[in-house]
Amino acid sequence: MIIVSACLAGIKCKYDGKDNLMPEIQQMVLKGEAIPLCPEQIGGLSTPRIPCEIIKKGNSIKVIGENQKDYTKQFKIGSIKVADIAKILECEIAILKANSPSCGYGKIYDGTFSGRKIMGNGLTAELLASKGIKILNENNYHSTLHTQE
Repeated sequence: MIIVSACLAGIKCKYDGKDNLMPEIQQMVLKGEAIPLCPEQIGGLSTPRIPCEIIKKGNSIKVIGENQKDYTKQFKIGSIKVADIAKILECEIAILKANSPSCGYGKIYDGTFSGRKIMGNGLTAELLASKGIKILNENNYHSTLHTQE
C-alpha cells in the first residue's frame, strides 16, 4: 500500500479548502493501490485553515500560522497518526505534496510567508522517512514508481 497526500487524490483538504488533484494519483486510490491521508486534518485542524509554515531556530522546530499562532501540536499529532497507519499497512512508499509543512520533502517554505523555499522536510515527511519509508512527491513519483516495475 502507498500513502498519498489526500489533496493529490482530489480531496478538498488543502488549507484553502481546495485540492491539488493529480488524476493518476486519484486513480491509484480508486484502484485500491493507495490510501489518501491528510496529516493536518488527522491532527485536528479544520478545512479551510490558516496557512502554516515551519520556523526553525537552532534545534527547535515550530509550525506557525500566518496569524502567528503555534500549530506545532496538531502537526505533530497528524504526523504520528500517519506514521502509525503506515506501519499497520506496511507502507514502503509515500507520495506527498511538495513544499508542505506536513508533507514537503527536500524543500519547504521558509517560514516568512513570502513564497521562498529552503532545504528541509515537513513533519510527516520527516517522520515517515525516519521509519524507512521512501518519500516521493507529485513532481517525481511517476518516473520513480515506473522504474521499480
